[in-house]
Amino acid sequence: MVPLFGSRLATVSVPSEEQYSLVRPYAMTGGRTRPATRIAIEALVSTLAGPSAYSALAPEQQRILQLCEDVKSVAEVSALLNMPLGVARVLVADLAAVGLVAIHEPSTQGEAPDVALLQRVLDGLRRL
Repeated sequence: MVPLFGSRLATVSVPSEEQYSLVRPYAMTGGRTRPATRIAIEALVSTLAGPSAYSALAPEQQRILQLCEDVKSVAEVSALLNMPLGVARVLVADLAAVGLVAIHEPSTQGEAPDVALLQRVLDGLRRL
């Protein structure tokens, strides 16, 4: 509580930083709640751009590019950057749309799963 115009008058509550963080994901995505293209949470993301391309991006997008220099799943990006999964999907889709990341979707055919892919996802989850 902060006094408003002296201590004798009414006081107003000042939101804590935690309360501000509830608005932040909305601002990071420009109000969008869904990515332009469907992205599975197990899809792998790898950075295609060099560090020189980072300067024109938002800090969250820069962090995604840095993190995905080593291939990560969308779920790992979300967890490691402590952002909601929906926000991570929107930001990754935005980066893919401008060619800064590659998204490697899992096979949706009736084939057996790629063991190497599953091992990379498992290793990433263990590092969390």
